[in-house]
Amino acid sequence: MRHKHGYRKLGRTSQHRAALLKNLAISMTEHGKMETTLPKAKELRSYYEKLISKAASGDFNAHRAIFAMLQCKASTNKLVNEIAPKYADRDGGYTRIIKTRIRRGDATPMAIIELV
Repeated sequence: MRHKHGYRKLGRTSQHRAALLKNLAISMTEHGKMETTLPKAKELRSYYEKLISKAASGDFNAHRAIFAMLQCKASTNKLVNEIAPKYADRDGGYTRIIKTRIRRGDATPMAIIELV
């Protein structure tokens, strides 16, 4: 049973899972929305909303914290300077997940995750 378990393993090792979430977050920052599997989208939502909450202050320490998680200068600057100020008056709920289809090859539920 997974009662009160903190995260989804997504069938990967911890390093692979961290790299996956980092790459999904970079892609989300660049494009604003993307289609992925439903479990990945649900896991990305909590990861990305924590990034936006950290970036909301906009100071140097926010830049350092976001860069430590993303390792991408362009995405860090866009997140801190463009995306986070839009949500300064919001207390959370920066992303939206829309269930779209069942993938034909392996019957995996797909979803679109986007910024609100």
